[in-house]
Amino acid sequence: MSDLSDTAAEIHDEFSEHVDATVDDVEARLQKLVSEYKVPLDEARRSVENHYLDEAGLDRDDLAGGGGNETVQVEDVDEPEQWVDLTAKVVELWEPRSDSVGQVGLLGDPTGTIKFTKWAKSDLQDLQEGQTYRLGNVVTDEYQGRYSVKLNRTTSIQEVDEEFDVGDNEDEVEGALVDIQSGSGLIKRCPEEDCTRVLQNGRCNEHGEVEGEFDLRIKGVLDDGRDVHEVIFDEEATEALTGIGLEEAKQMAKDALDTTVVADEMRETVLGRYYRVTGPTFGRYVLANDTEQLGGPTDPEAVLIEARSI
Repeated sequence: MSDLSDTAAEIHDEFSEHVDATVDDVEARLQKLVSEYKVPLDEARRSVENHYLDEAGLDRDDLAGGGGNETVQVEDVDEPEQWVDLTAKVVELWEPRSDSVGQVGLLGDPTGTIKFTKWAKSDLQDLQEGQTYRLGNVVTDEYQGRYSVKLNRTTSIQEVDEEFDVGDNEDEVEGALVDIQSGSGLIKRCPEEDCTRVLQNGRCNEHGEVEGEFDLRIKGVLDDGRDVHEVIFDEEATEALTGIGLEEAKQMAKDALDTTVVADEMRETVLGRYYRVTGPTFGRYVLANDTEQLGGPTDPEAVLIEARSI
């Protein structure tokens, strides 16, 4: 079976209880997007899924994962939009900053901690700090390289009498900042509720063309002469690192009629300097919670040459 047919079958399985559509119907929609409009298959899939979500009057978080979810630990969460089960302790609860959020806080297991969000409309029981739960059918999410899980109306919550020490998933890396990758500087994110995806050419992979909201970030590479470490600095960490705040960055881009001047200015400020960065690791990225400058500047190309010679 082709990739397109496999995708159609998977979408049909997702929506079989909610809409009256055959696998052939789904495949025809995919085929039109892929063949006539040259839309990549993954984007075509999202478009077709959104069509059926609208038809069924559902939110994406209301769509069950289809059963047979993988049971994972916190350290295994490294991809968004996956339906999983996990057993975790409520480490901390925070005050929600939106009426749409019922609860928000931190879950933990022996492998580390992860943020969770429970939507107010989900009509689920409240989680209690210090209690351990088996959570079925939660969906993973990602923001600036930091993964989280969302509880929705299809999530099952079961209290379990299980004791364990919550793991610490913070790492410490140091080295010369030898590269600031594309997608750094002044960026725009999707403004839709609960979506924080970075826009590509004014488009969100989930919501299409939108008027984005400005944000700052740096995707950098630290090189210690033996290993390289990819690090993400969020808005707060980026301002602390470079001295450039969001409003200043927006004015710089406005004056130059070009957003790339912000990343260029940041490169001039920080490349070649030595830093120690502490924060959790998600996927291949260390998320900068604390940053300490150790020295510099030096020549980043020289550091790379030295690393390759070791």
